[in-house]
Amino acid sequence: MGTIPNKIETWQMVQPWTKEGEKVTPGKIERKTIDMPPLNPGEVLVEVAGCGVCHTDLGYFYDFVPTLQKPPLTLGHEISGKVIAGKENMIGKEVIIPAVMPCNNCPICAAGRNNRCLNQKMPGNSLGIYGGFSSHIVVPADDLCEVSNRGSIPLEHLAVVADAISTPYQAAVRADVKKGDLCVVIGAGGGIGCYMTQMCKAFGASAVVGIDIVEEKLQRALKFGATQVINSKGKSVKDLREAFKTTCKDNKYPSNFGWKIFECTGTRAGQEIGLEFLSFIGKLIVVGYGTAKLEYMVSRLMAFDAEMIGTWSCLPKYYPKALEMVLNKTIEMESFVEVKPMSMINKVFEEIHHAGSPDKRIVLTPDF
Repeated sequence: MGTIPNKIETWQMVQPWTKEGEKVTPGKIERKTIDMPPLNPGEVLVEVAGCGVCHTDLGYFYDFVPTLQKPPLTLGHEISGKVIAGKENMIGKEVIIPAVMPCNNCPICAAGRNNRCLNQKMPGNSLGIYGGFSSHIVVPADDLCEVSNRGSIPLEHLAVVADAISTPYQAAVRADVKKGDLCVVIGAGGGIGCYMTQMCKAFGASAVVGIDIVEEKLQRALKFGATQVINSKGKSVKDLREAFKTTCKDNKYPSNFGWKIFECTGTRAGQEIGLEFLSFIGKLIVVGYGTAKLEYMVSRLMAFDAEMIGTWSCLPKYYPKALEMVLNKTIEMESFVEVKPMSMINKVFEEIHHAGSPDKRIVLTPDF
């Protein structure tokens, strides 16, 4: 067993933003030193190399989305690092920590849906007070994704695989994307969408129509998976439907059947587009999280013989496959990652909160 530090240095959410009536109280993220938890059998201590900033983290901090563990709580679930203590055969290995780690001992896990285990451990949500915006973290060893032969890719960059890349992989599997499929990615320029377009293409889709409000990101999407793009800025849902029909006509695609639609924004606008585009024998896969409530005539699903599918995180068994796609350049990651020191967490959170989806996924590295 390696040397175990007595304490963990961390940036802790002491208080999320709260609202009582019209009164809003700002949240606080502060640097703290907390106790190292016991290292139980089957667990390892990981020295954090990097932790990605996900919109879920911002939801927990700004948007009154509750965490299972009440604050104080360290956020961060997109983690890569090196095992320094614990299970003997894991010491010294570089790893990616799955965003959700199942119990592997319940009916849901037995049904092969481990990613939605009700007893799951999620750093920054349901792993006690512990999360990835820290110097170290103790996690179960069984489902860790070992990193080997990463070449020149920095280990901290691979934190992005833990969620932003593995979640689109899981979504493609849930949608059963295969050769020749027709796909739409709503939010194609975002932190999840930029990988969703690539996954659809890598899984064999012949058409990947990217939709976003930022033209520069759409042009970038054309280099990374998208075959056609539509700018939705300022357009009504009906206008977008007509633009989609024109795109289909120009490229000899059917416009009213067979499309697999990935909603990656979690916004009301994105969800409305997805529902409008859903048609005969189509699938709408809900990838992005949001709090909007929409009205929809559910009987349309019956009439269309269509499906609406939710997808949560990723099965741990798929992580090595998603990682391999990054390492062999099937999925381009480096163009979409930016590293900053963890001491900038408050500034980074504020910038992303106000600016929306950044051009690149921010990965914070410990600088305690």
